[in-house]
Amino acid sequence: MENIFHRVSIRKYQDKPVEKKKIMQILKAGMQAPSACNQQPWEFYVVTDKEKIEELSKATPYSRCAAGAPVVIVPVYRTKGLVVQDMAQIDMSIAQENIWLETDALGLGGVWIGIAPMQDRMDLVHDMLHLPADVEVFSLFALGYPAEEREQQNRFDETRIHFIEK
Repeated sequence: MENIFHRVSIRKYQDKPVEKKKIMQILKAGMQAPSACNQQPWEFYVVTDKEKIEELSKATPYSRCAAGAPVVIVPVYRTKGLVVQDMAQIDMSIAQENIWLETDALGLGGVWIGIAPMQDRMDLVHDMLHLPADVEVFSLFALGYPAEEREQQNRFDETRIHFIEK
């Protein structure tokens, strides 16, 4: 669980490719996430094409940092055949967190760039990648070998803990 207390947003990357074996391990971790009724709504598009990454880096006011990443994972969720469609974005959040923690565990850094639930951004990325009609874009996750070091903030705040006891 050390990664929970180590993981930070990394926005600068070394000019070094990420090994496919590591990418597959990261995605394996994502797919180990629990999901509502075990519906596993996820699919993942792995973008390593520099021109396409540059295009994706312009998708939101906050995605510019993706331009220097050697890899951008685009998690999407299916819109058909799910038992509990309304839970798909929650399922995707859990998978995305697993992806981030495994990225950190492998000595890589990454940053989660929110796309959903803003439909205009979801549609823009969908169109950029020419994705199938039956998937929705959830996020962008830029990753690579870190070219910066950052300390994680201590976010523990005991005043936000409330016990309801007998």
